[in-house]
Amino acid sequence: MPGPNATPSPHTNTTRFPVAVDAALRAAGWQPGRWDIRQAEHWADTLRAHTSPAGHRHNVFPAAVEAWAEFGGLHIAPPGPGRQIAPTPVRFDPLRGLHHARTLADLGRALGTEVCPLGTELGGEGDEGQAVLAIDTEGRVYSLDHTGDWYLGADVDHALSTLITGTQPSRLTPAQGTAG
Repeated sequence: MPGPNATPSPHTNTTRFPVAVDAALRAAGWQPGRWDIRQAEHWADTLRAHTSPAGHRHNVFPAAVEAWAEFGGLHIAPPGPGRQIAPTPVRFDPLRGLHHARTLADLGRALGTEVCPLGTELGGEGDEGQAVLAIDTEGRVYSLDHTGDWYLGADVDHALSTLITGTQPSRLTPAQGTAG
């Protein structure tokens, strides 16, 4: 039995995330208690002030601001191969979804909620987003790409686990309220 001064094993999950997700988050600069509300409020103000040429606007709500405060600005790279699909690098920057106000409003309407940009899934070696990540008022996370709309998890923690571990997300279907 370890003594009171024993060092925890590096393979022991000491946060709310699975070990691989925790490692990827820490490598990106995250740590428990990370909270940059000033940056999150800046993003909220920028999104609220933006109106598309067709008059579409973003909805901003507490679940989004809280996710930005904790994870905003991070570029998270998966540490290894995926379980079912290739794991996805993620950039938490809601302004990458700035010009998707109509698309996100359409998804929100189909789901019966409001949806706000969270960041992007990054493709290949470039810095281009291959999918827009979005969050709803309840904290559920979605991915929107050229193949459809995907449910990543009931909250940011589950979505990160899905993306970083390469777990197959659930596709949203018309029966769930989307045409994706």
